Amino acid sequence: MKIIGTGSAHPKCAVSNEMLEKFLDTSDEWITERTGIKERCVISSEKLEDMAVLAANHALENAGLTAADIDFIICSNVVNEYVTPALSCIIQGMIGATCPTVDINAACAGFIYAMDIAEDKLKCNKAKNILIVCAEEPSRMVGWENRSTCVLFGDGAGAAVVTQGDDLKAIRLTTSSLTDVLYYQRRLEPTPYIDKPEEFEPLVMKGREVFKHAVTNSCRDIRKLLNETGLEANDIKYYVLHQANRRIIDSIRNFLGVDEERVPHNVERYGNISSAALPALLDELNRDGKLQKGDKLVFSAFGAGFTTGACVIEWGI
Repeated sequence: MKIIGTGSAHPKCAVSNEMLEKFLDTSDEWITERTGIKERCVISSEKLEDMAVLAANHALENAGLTAADIDFIICSNVVNEYVTPALSCIIQGMIGATCPTVDINAACAGFIYAMDIAEDKLKCNKAKNILIVCAEEPSRMVGWENRSTCVLFGDGAGAAVVTQGDDLKAIRLTTSSLTDVLYYQRRLEPTPYIDKPEEFEPLVMKGREVFKHAVTNSCRDIRKLLNETGLEANDIKYYVLHQANRRIIDSIRNFLGVDEERVPHNVERYGNISSAALPALLDELNRDGKLQKGDKLVFSAFGAGFTTGACVIEWGI
């Protein structure tokens, strides 16, 4: 596969650390020191599907295609207002496509999982052009009285159009069942027959364990891919890492021993937007003219589950 177009969209409401001080026992200094985040964009009047469609249309335009050219849509999403139909179905109708669609939930690693699925379909000649959309609203999963979680997240969407090619050089996915480290439970509708206790609580995150697993697994995945492809760390133009926390990003960079300019970031402006973080950052690099044909990129992400994904891409646009 190769990436031929990118797009992104963010809500209009930018919430600064100072704004959070008005109702949380926190401060800009406390948040910045622990996360590197200065503000995050959160949904106010928007609908998640509208942002998903905006990102998708930007990616189609960047690829020089229309919705009629798309053979399959993969949507990565953790939670939204619809339980059914799938968010990908809604996106398909709103952009005017007619192809099959599917939703996946691999948490923050969803973009790389979606690329792996796309690669398989393209290899089997079951599709020519695939639209990947990552649309997330984690601000609706956290308790806004809990400063340890609500300061971390923002909302947004990122998208990419992929087609047949040879730009994906290596990819690696892993899952380790660590459900108690990071989770969000919702209560389902009651029935007259339910007699079991049911849990409901906003997002639970064991920060130290998430930090440890994120850094360890991301470094492991990247090193395995570099060995597999015969590349050295400095052969990579950019390491496009999941934008969860600036301290995590810096720790991964230090373990890999690469210069700061090779590890772009925008977490300070958007917070953690789950699986949308990677394609949104990629779109930013693309539209800022920072990517040249032949550049080698490493993507790496980690999320609840505990899922991880990493890949090596040669930029082909």
